Amino acid sequence: TDNFFDLGGHSLRATTLVSKMHKELGVEFPLRDVFRYSTVEEMAAAMERLEIGSFTAIPAAEPSEYYPLSSAQKRLYILNQLEGAELSYNIPGAMLLEGELDRQRFEEAFRGLVARHETLRTGFEMVKGEAVQRIYEEAAFQVEYVQISEEQAEETVRQFVRPFDLAKPPLLRVGLAELAPDRHILMFDTHHIVSDGVSIDVLIEEFVRLYSGEQLE
Repeated sequence: TDNFFDLGGHSLRATTLVSKMHKELGVEFPLRDVFRYSTVEEMAAAMERLEIGSFTAIPAAEPSEYYPLSSAQKRLYILNQLEGAELSYNIPGAMLLEGELDRQRFEEAFRGLVARHETLRTGFEMVKGEAVQRIYEEAAFQVEYVQISEEQAEETVRQFVRPFDLAKPPLLRVGLAELAPDRHILMFDTHHIVSDGVSIDVLIEEFVRLYSGEQLE
């Protein structure tokens, strides 16, 4: 009887929820009904009125030199060209890391993410007057390291956020500012054309798992 939104649910999590319900239960539960029936009890009653269907995964696209953009990507690509909008769609973040840190394993974990996710190896360019996305087999990636004092932290994080060249992946930038041997600031910045709030959560979760030595499926 707990309310989905009282527990921290929001529109992006609701989208994930209905996708999982479709895959696991074979029910196409409308997104609007998550807002209308926001407890498990109410959802169960609403689901009984729906037809059971089969889940169909989105098929992988055939290999191609480049691919068309989604309508949302087209908007972001155009808006990124406007003067003064270079930082408007950056998604930056920073977090304090306390304890011993293995710099080599730290960097290898992020390189593993770039190798794992095609979106982090995707660049955006114009071909024959059309904006397209090109997926690269490899994308050079390097963590930016700097040693700073506590007083320099705020300015360092602020300067870390800067424009991306959308044609040159990865559209992910990671920095590590060392305050002390056991105290660091992890800084990251990515462009909204390849990421959103949900994918940032995925990247952070997978980074932690890779850094811990886990093998991801």
